[in-house]
Amino acid sequence: MTEHAPIKGSDLFVRALEKEGVEYIFGVPGEENLDLLESIRTSSIQLILTRHEQAAGFMAATYGRLTGKVGVCLSTLGPGATNLVTAAAYAQLGAMPMLMISGQKPIKSSKQGLFQILDIVDLMRPLTKYTRQISNANTIPAKLREAVRLATEERPGAVHLELPEDIASEMADADTHIFTPSDARRPTASEKSLQQACDLIRKARHPLIMIGAGANRKRISKALIHLVESTGIPFFTTQMGKGVVDERHPRYLGNAALSDGDFVHCAIDHADLVVNVGHDVVEKPPFFMHPGGKKVIHVNFSPADVDPVYFPQHEVVGDIANSVDWLAENCGRCEHHDFDEFMRVKESVEKHLQEKTGSDSFPLLPQRIVADVRSVMPDDGIIALDNGMYKIWFARNYKAYDNNTVLLDNALASMGAGLPSAMAAAMLYPDQKIMAICGDGGFMMNSQELETAVRLKLNLVILIVNDSAYGMIKWKQGQDGFENFGLDYGNPDFVRYAESYGATGHRVGSAAELAPTLARALETGGIHLVDVPVDYSENTRVFDRELKQLTCHNRH
Repeated sequence: MTEHAPIKGSDLFVRALEKEGVEYIFGVPGEENLDLLESIRTSSIQLILTRHEQAAGFMAATYGRLTGKVGVCLSTLGPGATNLVTAAAYAQLGAMPMLMISGQKPIKSSKQGLFQILDIVDLMRPLTKYTRQISNANTIPAKLREAVRLATEERPGAVHLELPEDIASEMADADTHIFTPSDARRPTASEKSLQQACDLIRKARHPLIMIGAGANRKRISKALIHLVESTGIPFFTTQMGKGVVDERHPRYLGNAALSDGDFVHCAIDHADLVVNVGHDVVEKPPFFMHPGGKKVIHVNFSPADVDPVYFPQHEVVGDIANSVDWLAENCGRCEHHDFDEFMRVKESVEKHLQEKTGSDSFPLLPQRIVADVRSVMPDDGIIALDNGMYKIWFARNYKAYDNNTVLLDNALASMGAGLPSAMAAAMLYPDQKIMAICGDGGFMMNSQELETAVRLKLNLVILIVNDSAYGMIKWKQGQDGFENFGLDYGNPDFVRYAESYGATGHRVGSAAELAPTLARALETGGIHLVDVPVDYSENTRVFDRELKQLTCHNRH
């Protein structure tokens, strides 16, 4: 019998990560991570050094979102770990599988008192599914397997492990076992609940399908196309459900980018049943339920959280793709279903979304910006949106043709995530066209990652929608009748700023320049930053005035 030699804790940690299939670790190491850093150096895992831990966390979360596998990020103790807090919340609320690894001073004996020491495990508790300190090298594989299992299990989210300096350098026993990842399948919904869902669909006169973030998976996309085509039921999406079914589909009604009062809400109000696939209440409500109103069927991996605006009357809990396929095979078409009003809404939406897309006014109108981006992006091109006013315009006006081709966050809705999430997409899909779309405010929150993007030799276009203000808050300030105050600022010269990092900068000087500039940048490759000024006066005209006049709510 061959005897195994003892193994250093950090080597054991990295071998266990390799067994989990980890390809990348995003992060900013510190002195407490040096053993781990050396173990990564001699492993198959690639370290992606970022310029801020928050960006590392956003990249890891997006890796998890796009692959379904756990994205991994690394920080040191204290301020390094606190910089991961926003990314932890982003992954947790957005249901993205992510593992954070933070360092810590030696726990058995330390000569540095309480210097930089915070209770990071406790800090991470409300933001994660699992958070633990590793206090013995022998327990590393078990704690890591449990963390990854919980991160990737439905509903996915963030997990955290703290690896103290002395545990990383400690020798684990020679017979310490590394666990094999589980291939457990998700349970299937009961046939009784599925049959009851079919009965409700058959009894309804105006059923409607809603597609949410949890449905943004390839298998579920195929199943939903099957359901829409076998039943003929029209569908709409939440912001994070965009692209699950190609939005050029004749039964697509629109996106519920606002919570109420938009064209698509006329269809929702008319519906007597909404089949809600993959939505949960973490995402900003796409519509409000009222007691005694329409019925809602909740189709998801887990039961619904009961909320004052969401209390479904029937639940189908289990693997979503299997549930939707069963409904597609067994519900069939109903002669008494009446979709005429839905199709009228679709006609109104399509007409509305064409307005001002060809406007030559300068600074550019949001409608023109969205239309030009759509015109230059191929069917499989990915746009990653930061958070700001343009996110609503893109959610409503930009048609997504495939799942996960519009990456936006409508759960935590954090600024600063657009550039790092686009960078993760560009790393994963080097042959696809990727564009980050950021406001000047959100871009500047993680703009230092331009250096990381250039160093990684990514192909990425960054479009900065520039209004020299926190534009969405200005719009809300005006809506609420407050004076314009406290939201304007200056910006750097973005072209020179991009060039200082070794990227290529472009400034759009007229409406006609935007599409050709974007097309050339996408074609050329490398990192391109395109600065486009925006005229946000359309926010008030469209969302505050026009929708009130045109939509069903105000004509009655």
